[in-house]
Amino acid sequence: MATKKKTEALDFTKYIRWFWIMFITGILAVILIFLSASWGYFGDMPDHTILENPKTNLASEIISSDHKTLGKFYFEDNRTPIDYSELPQHLVDALIATEDARFHDHAGIDAVGTLRAFAFLGSRGGASTISQQLSRQLFVGKHSENTFGRIVQKIKEWVIAIRLEQQYTKEEIIAQYFNIYDFGNNADGIRSAARIYFGKEPMALNVKESAMLVGMFKNSSLYNPRPHKNPIGVKNRRNVVLSQMEKYGYITETTKDSLQKTPLDLNYSPESHREGIATYFRAYLQNFMKDWAADEANRKPDGEKYNIYRDGLKIYVTLDSRMQKYAEEAVAQHMSKLQAEFFHQNTPDRNPTAPFLDLNKKQIYNLMQRAMKRSERWRKMKYDLKKSDKEIIASFNEPTKMRVFAWNKKGLEFDTIMTPMDSMRYYKTFLRPAMMSMEPQTGHVKAWVGGMNYKHFQYDMVKQGKRQIGSTFKPFVYATAIDQLHMSPCDTLPDIPYCIEKNKYGNPDEWCPKNSTPDYGGSRTLKNALANSVNTITAQLIDKVGPQPVIDLAKSLGVQQDILAVPSIALGTPDLSVYEMVAAYSSFANKGVYTKPVLITRIEDKNGTILYQVAPETKDVLSAETAYVTIKLMEGVTESGSGRRLRTVGADTYRADYREIMTGYPYKFDNPIAGKTGTTQNQSDGWFMGMVPNLVTGVWVGGEDRATHFKSITYGQGAAMALPIWGIYMRSCYDDKNLNISKKHFEEPEDLSIEVDCLKYLNEGKEDYIDEKVDEPEIDF
Repeated sequence: MATKKKTEALDFTKYIRWFWIMFITGILAVILIFLSASWGYFGDMPDHTILENPKTNLASEIISSDHKTLGKFYFEDNRTPIDYSELPQHLVDALIATEDARFHDHAGIDAVGTLRAFAFLGSRGGASTISQQLSRQLFVGKHSENTFGRIVQKIKEWVIAIRLEQQYTKEEIIAQYFNIYDFGNNADGIRSAARIYFGKEPMALNVKESAMLVGMFKNSSLYNPRPHKNPIGVKNRRNVVLSQMEKYGYITETTKDSLQKTPLDLNYSPESHREGIATYFRAYLQNFMKDWAADEANRKPDGEKYNIYRDGLKIYVTLDSRMQKYAEEAVAQHMSKLQAEFFHQNTPDRNPTAPFLDLNKKQIYNLMQRAMKRSERWRKMKYDLKKSDKEIIASFNEPTKMRVFAWNKKGLEFDTIMTPMDSMRYYKTFLRPAMMSMEPQTGHVKAWVGGMNYKHFQYDMVKQGKRQIGSTFKPFVYATAIDQLHMSPCDTLPDIPYCIEKNKYGNPDEWCPKNSTPDYGGSRTLKNALANSVNTITAQLIDKVGPQPVIDLAKSLGVQQDILAVPSIALGTPDLSVYEMVAAYSSFANKGVYTKPVLITRIEDKNGTILYQVAPETKDVLSAETAYVTIKLMEGVTESGSGRRLRTVGADTYRADYREIMTGYPYKFDNPIAGKTGTTQNQSDGWFMGMVPNLVTGVWVGGEDRATHFKSITYGQGAAMALPIWGIYMRSCYDDKNLNISKKHFEEPEDLSIEVDCLKYLNEGKEDYIDEKVDEPEIDF
């Protein structure tokens, strides 16, 4: 009996011995595995410096003057990192409750979860901690397809997770995990995800929005909330996250139940280079940034070039997101209405050659052939695909499925089938807009609209496009006369037919411009002549000063285009851009000082180091007196001339054109506004330049081809095509009191010696003049 008891005791000792042997062996094995991993036996491991600065592609961010993100430049990753302090607490709670409930209790590896996963072979949940998932995202990569590979990856995850926990605080790990994850649809990182799926910054997310985004961590490809993807699955997954939040006490059961019944309420706002706000400006900026990065003077400390798509630059620009929004809304409101009337006037029964006027069939054929050979489709097929001309031409006449632009209530696109040649002609039926707004004192450009839809009309008409400017050139002639001859707005000239003889200024023929009506007689003040865009008065002025001084003034005001020194430039024959015109007019509002337009204030690297900063470029061009007198002349345009419709009310009750195309009328402005309308021959271009003391805005509207235009000047003049955009935009700017757009008078120089009060001037009996009818359409040729 004693022998039996002794044997049992010995057997028990044996089990204890084996237990300790296995335990110590296991500990040593774990240590050996971790050491082996650290020594690189399982593949490369990140060292201390890489752990401290993990390589991730960061999008460059475009930041407006009011601190809003206008867009980003990126190739693969639309990622902009944020700090833990920029995450709402309920977003963090949702992540911990769903992905790693013991996150604050472990050092990278959850022992309880790991043992549970081994015991139940993962059937009761995995064991990956947030730190492990971060290590996989940063360094390990996708799951291996074979078992041994998955084991090696898991070991590397464990090692890196522990090292991450040693390197970073818990809060930093949370922030990194949110920043690194790809939420799909170009939503890389939580900031992009919040903006793309809900149109807001992360801190503004509510509980159910946070729960949806956390739910996508399971598999963002599968759980894609867009309507044509998997919104039901995403909602179910969101509700799981809400249940987890309730389980761990982050929300109440009542809150969980109520939120689970709600829809996803997406506000899908894609962030691509062709969509969003300020697309034309961003396209210009992208080219600027490419040139800046290519400059040898702009290099990283190690000599490497900056990559605008991956280096996380912050580009601070002068655009104001609110004003840009108002500008784009004004363009959309007016152009949809204007286009509807243009279509109405160009139906096949009214115009068989629509959208063209003044062209015969052969001219239209030649125009379309030129357009075809200038198209991107032709270039790709000719040079990339090496197709013959015959093959390319044939492809242009093959019906093709396509999505085209349209102004309609359902959106800005529709699917159809047409030949590429027909689609080109279809796009030529659309009138194009352009608009730029700038602070004259600083040169800061506040709004830039290069067209109505960048996806379908990519040619930027603010800076790339140059069109005839019509009567908007006349203030340069008047300013030259004021500067050289000390003329007053109240001085008068005879209202008579006027000719400049052949060869006087290099003109090969006698030049005799006509007014819009054949009625002549009496005299006009300069203010009345400019207000009603009287061509014969402008002809007399350019004859007095000569074309070259006018050109010299225009050049000093930033006009870059070469201008032929002939008298006809007085009526606006030069082709100029909206960009040039706004900059030039700003000099009048800035007391004669030209300020070069400023688009970027500074560029910073991802750490906040300033890499580039803009210094304003200014020069004195005119005296403050000349500039002020020119302003007073242009105030007459909106007081009693072609721009007077900015102030009138009631015209829509008896004029069909007001009801049909004067979008936003009546505008009811009662503050000082200096401006000038412009209309070119055959109504091919309509302009309006408008100024208040601290904002100058230029608008152009016209067809891609000069043969695309309204038949009647009633509809095709600048006061009808372009002015309404200015009126809608400025009314929105004034309604937003935070913008502080001035309603004050332009500042008068202290030493003003030229009389600008024509009523006082005339009451003194110095001159007699006639006051023609107001709102007279312009004819510039």
